[in-house]
Amino acid sequence: MGFFVLEEMDQRELRERLWKMVEPVVASQGLELVELEFQREPRGWVLRLYIDREEGGVSLDDCASVSREVSDLLDVKDPIAHPYRLEVSSPGPERPLRRPQDFQRWCGHKVRVKTWSTSTKTLQGILLGLKDEVLEIETSGGISRIPISEIARARLLDSWSSPHIPSAARSDRECN
Repeated sequence: MGFFVLEEMDQRELRERLWKMVEPVVASQGLELVELEFQREPRGWVLRLYIDREEGGVSLDDCASVSREVSDLLDVKDPIAHPYRLEVSSPGPERPLRRPQDFQRWCGHKVRVKTWSTSTKTLQGILLGLKDEVLEIETSGGISRIPISEIARARLLDSWSSPHIPSAARSDRECN
């Protein structure tokens, strides 16, 4: 048990270090690092980067360029102690949401949020925004408020569709 916790802590620290190394490379190409995954899969370890552009999305050439530059950087810095595959792609329509600006950018869109809570684990609805570190979602049961610290994972359900106008936003406020 102690070894697993230590290993998981090491993985989290490694992901944070990788993020700090890779994000400037992605940003230098006018792109944004949306998500970084580093995990063991049936065919070995994979470092997966999801990149995007504020407007217009990413091309295959963008992914190839980021892959080359990140690969060169990782070859020099050598932060990963074992073999792995590097993959670079678009986040797709079910884009992950991690940072406060992600929640604000995608206000009005459908989201699915999984929490660390033992009561309500998954919520689905229209993202109303983020205010004072609390995410607001309009669900079929009303408005739910989730502290950002309780969010295990959040994803858009369809980032390619137009935003919905939630009833809460229509009634007394705009998206936060």
